[in-house]
Amino acid sequence: MSVAIIQGASGGQGLALTAHILKHTFLRVYALTHGKGDSIRSSLEKSDRLTVIDGVDVREERALEDAANTVKEREGKAAVRLIACLGGVVCLDIPLTGSVLTCQLTPEKSLGGIKGSDSLAQFQINAIGHLLTYKHFVPLLPSKKEWHDVASWKNAEDDPARGLVSPSNSLCWSQSARVGSIADNEKGGWYSYRASKAALNQLIRTLAIEDRRRNERGIVVALHPGTVDTNLSRPFQQSGRDLFKPDRAAVQLLDVIDGLKPQDSGKLFAWDGTEIAP
Repeated sequence: MSVAIIQGASGGQGLALTAHILKHTFLRVYALTHGKGDSIRSSLEKSDRLTVIDGVDVREERALEDAANTVKEREGKAAVRLIACLGGVVCLDIPLTGSVLTCQLTPEKSLGGIKGSDSLAQFQINAIGHLLTYKHFVPLLPSKKEWHDVASWKNAEDDPARGLVSPSNSLCWSQSARVGSIADNEKGGWYSYRASKAALNQLIRTLAIEDRRRNERGIVVALHPGTVDTNLSRPFQQSGRDLFKPDRAAVQLLDVIDGLKPQDSGKLFAWDGTEIAP
């Protein structure tokens, strides 16, 4: 189990996470991006443990299937240890322009601002795209039987994850948001973004139940990174609210991951480790 899959690797958080894994672990990283991957190649130091797979639009299942087949052919079955799905949009103007998700529409503050095509795209990218990623990559995680066959290390020093994930566990992690919490919704607005993130949180809960049946060592969670200074959040940043640089946000989420246990599967956690109500 020596492979990490990063979906949405060209964004600020994706780049930071990919760089951290390459620097602090011995995992081989497959970085998936919907564009050409130039930002990943130019931003990171060259490494023989990094493979960039570009042209992976999460709205196109065939692209995800092809990417998973590439990993399986090169690494074999049961080689994946970590799947991180970071792809997401607040709003966008369809179609995608080049390798950039254009944000020309503002989140809906009321019913009158809803545009069907924009709502559909947010569900496709923020929720269904994660689900389809898991559909094709979760089978590359070790099952209960396979875990005993491939996990030969006795401690964290022998583990290629080097403490990023516990030596006893594999991890599926989706980047979600606090606004996806129904219990936490006191302000309204942002219909499509809130609903798509709520859908993602439900998908994570459901996947956690299925994954537990195939391997009780698996952990499946949704994580809220706070407000991260990226292109996605820049139009909506507010003064007085904590704002994290991507490098710091990645480390904070990895600190949360470090304390996760299988019984935490299916839950949504904030960047400070607190559980968020669904």
